[in-house]
Amino acid sequence: MKIFLYILFSFLPVVVSAQFNLYKDSPLDYAWKNVGNAGFSAGGADFISLAFSPSGQPYVGFQDNGNSWKATVMKFDGNNWVNVGTAGFTAGEARYTNIAFNPSGEPCLAFADGDNNSYNATVKKFDGSNWVNIGNAGFSTGAVYYTSLAFSPSGQPFVAYEDEDESYYATVMKFDGTNWVNVGIAGFSAGSAVYTSLAFSPTDSLPYVAYQDYGNSLKATVMKFDGTNWVNVGTEGFSAGEAAFTSLAFSPIDGEPYVVYSDFGNSKKATVMKYDGTDWVNVGNAGFSAGEADYTSLAFSKTGQPFVAYEDYYNGENATVMKFDGTTWGNVGNAGFSVTWVLNTSLAFSPSGQSYVAYGDGYNSYKTTVMYYDAPAGIRELQSSQILIYPNPTTDKITVETSAAPAKGNLSIMNLNGQQLITRQLTEPKTHVDIRMLPSGVYFVRLMGERTVEVGKFVKQ
Repeated sequence: MKIFLYILFSFLPVVVSAQFNLYKDSPLDYAWKNVGNAGFSAGGADFISLAFSPSGQPYVGFQDNGNSWKATVMKFDGNNWVNVGTAGFTAGEARYTNIAFNPSGEPCLAFADGDNNSYNATVKKFDGSNWVNIGNAGFSTGAVYYTSLAFSPSGQPFVAYEDEDESYYATVMKFDGTNWVNVGIAGFSAGSAVYTSLAFSPTDSLPYVAYQDYGNSLKATVMKFDGTNWVNVGTEGFSAGEAAFTSLAFSPIDGEPYVVYSDFGNSKKATVMKYDGTDWVNVGNAGFSAGEADYTSLAFSKTGQPFVAYEDYYNGENATVMKFDGTTWGNVGNAGFSVTWVLNTSLAFSPSGQSYVAYGDGYNSYKTTVMYYDAPAGIRELQSSQILIYPNPTTDKITVETSAAPAKGNLSIMNLNGQQLITRQLTEPKTHVDIRMLPSGVYFVRLMGERTVEVGKFVKQ
């Protein structure tokens, strides 16, 4: 049905202006807002990938059906979405586009390269003027699928992919400054590896790969390279059933790996699991979404909360974002906040802490749309704060300490909806607050002085 509608939209004029924001009027739903125009790409977009530059600009890379299925990267300049270099800058078709920034702040794009390279892997970077190859184009030995690009802590680009030349098993390669070389052996997984997702651990600086594992009944598996070999992280095939759309990310708080996927063991609903050092355990309930969740994308807020974006079959196949508050998964704004159905959801956080989602927009001929969540006043997460809150998590009381406590000011404890539940006058650098009356969950502490506002967070167990 979607394919038919996509073809139909390709031949129909767009009647409604892209400037017309069709988000609803409820206090939460209106908070999801378009970044620039909706449907800003030249044509329909596949394999959409969203990332932020170090300066805070959102970038999207995608297969551009308005430019012969070549790769295009666009950025939002504060007013409009503009091309980064030339639109459709690859010589041929580009599949499985995945964007990331190198330590120098340059956008880089990995993709399966159809330009006389038989859909082998290629990585390009934008040098400020042009898109140039990193190493050789088409450097893999065979065609690739589900390319995932990440940079090591030392700045080397790594690419993970499903490797046709190795019976569709997982392979990871890195650029050593001169050539692309295998990381360990090629085709290291137990079976075919679909939805490969690559990330580096903040604790041991090792590359980890999550994927749907055909060697283990299509369940989820995560492996890491220990410097010599690729080894399983916990049990291979750890999910309850088949796992599609696997997405891997690391907690910035404790460095634990988290994986989200569409959980066939729970009616294809979204499930997130983390490795606690011994076992893979559910984060909240398994199958926490209201219905089937496709194109699941996982990212962490600056304060360490896991967020998940997905195509929500319970809500008309629209976009939904949920977050885990330490106890339960709840919607960020309204569920199904997009105008209509979406594809290729990609979630990322701005340096200031706002959540952004990019997707192929069914209302706009599957062109690219990006939306952000404009959180209620006082709840927007901060990149840094001088507040120290302890113990955290807690059960009965907290101490709030700040080296910059104002001589006169107020302390407020608020829930995730911005409601003030407890207030105190500030008189000392340390303030003790009894929170036994609060139900379990996540709360924000706001310290307001004459010229300063500081926000912190704690979990009541």
